[in-house]
Amino acid sequence: MDKDKRMQKIVFWLFLAPALIAFLMVQIIPFIIGFYYSFTDWSATAQLTLNFVGLKNYADAFKDTTFLYSTIITSIYTLLNIILVNFVAFGLAMLVTSNIKFRNIYRAGLFLPNVIGGIILGYIWQFIFNRFVPFVAGAWGITYLTENLMLANSRTALLALVIVSTWQYAGYIMMIYVAALQNVPRDLIEAAQVDGATPWQRFKTITIPMVRPAFTVTLFLTLVNSFKQFDVNTSLTGVGPSTMFMGRAINGTELLAMNISNTSLILRNTAMAQAKAIVFFVVLVVFSLLQVYFSKKKEVEL
Repeated sequence: MDKDKRMQKIVFWLFLAPALIAFLMVQIIPFIIGFYYSFTDWSATAQLTLNFVGLKNYADAFKDTTFLYSTIITSIYTLLNIILVNFVAFGLAMLVTSNIKFRNIYRAGLFLPNVIGGIILGYIWQFIFNRFVPFVAGAWGITYLTENLMLANSRTALLALVIVSTWQYAGYIMMIYVAALQNVPRDLIEAAQVDGATPWQRFKTITIPMVRPAFTVTLFLTLVNSFKQFDVNTSLTGVGPSTMFMGRAINGTELLAMNISNTSLILRNTAMAQAKAIVFFVVLVVFSLLQVYFSKKKEVEL
């Protein structure tokens, strides 16, 4: 018996080892190296020697107006994304779990945008906003949309980014809500219906409390995906429309991930980019822990 258990453990670790090694090589070791580089003046393209500079890169990062602006608009983008993605996804989940015909086809179709790569998705929607929308608006005589392209203004371009992200992620989040809604006991709903409860009362007192755990998962996923947004940001707006911030003209749609990438690849300041990435990581962890804590607390109250 002990020999069988030992063999099971060996087999278990043999199957797990490749994933652990890959995670170590791709995630843990680069993170440790990057954390070390954030305290040096290293540049991947300009020098081979390293000089320890302490917290200078972190101080410079907090003084960088582009990093501050990116933090602000990323927070706004994340907030809008969390609200819109989950609102749309939950509404779609309610629709495809109803008794409508072809609901399985609708599920597959609504999930499809999540399969498309972010870079391709950005270019598709760039064509829609820059070509298709003005063409349709011109045909209908709506001159405002033909003269004011959505991607030409920093505020509307950020809204366009939210629209594309909602279109991309809503189907994926919808599937989580579908699984939660299908686990709501039908006998509870039928009993409430017999007792004379209205559809809104059944929704508020039965459906919402029963799918509350799904909200914790979906809010966390939306939060993390929104903060990490990079590919759609790069292809949809690119350098983006400029805007003035603290007396300086900067990219009006440069989210945090893109700002970190530009600091390293365009400004050639790899060490400072690593410092920004560490700050970004800490902010993301704090926001995620707070979101999970309050969501779990709300579950307990219900």
